[in-house]
Amino acid sequence: MNAIAVFCGASPGNNVTHQEIARDMGRAIAQKGITLVYGGGNVGLMGIIADAALDAGGQVIGVIPKFLAEREVAHTRLTQTHFVQSMHERKALMADLSDGFIALPGGYGTLDEFCEILTWAQLKLHNKPIGILNALGYFDSLLDFFDHVVDQGFLNEGLRALILEASTPEKVLELLISHQTHPVR
Repeated sequence: MNAIAVFCGASPGNNVTHQEIARDMGRAIAQKGITLVYGGGNVGLMGIIADAALDAGGQVIGVIPKFLAEREVAHTRLTQTHFVQSMHERKALMADLSDGFIALPGGYGTLDEFCEILTWAQLKLHNKPIGILNALGYFDSLLDFFDHVVDQGFLNEGLRALILEASTPEKVLELLISHQTHPVR
């Protein structure tokens, strides 16, 4: 596992514990010698996780659309920054640069990125591990919804199991690193 993409909010959220968990995630990724790939912003949980990884001596790659570079204030201390034209290019490049994915708290953008990467795995476009950091039960309702989708017959249990769930940064990293992948057909 050389690089992990983290999807998270451009807002810091209302609960400072989520901010501390983002710091812990950034530090944990850096301490494992794994490169952090993220959305390239210097705001919200995105800025917090990037700063924490950098401050811990880690490598951080940002991928940000040009139209968001000013709005989200593109981070200026990153190891590498890719400026792309669209959100579609952002997601594709983040996926190409990464060996696994983790969702932290966020809004529509985070959910879009997380669900798209799940869909790509369902379609066998990749076989990289996908984790969700469910600290403080932030994603409980979403995970319950995915269980409901299985109950309603729109998703099978094998596909539901693509989501590796943990409540701490260390545990979600452990799940991704130890995950056994199989060749994409």
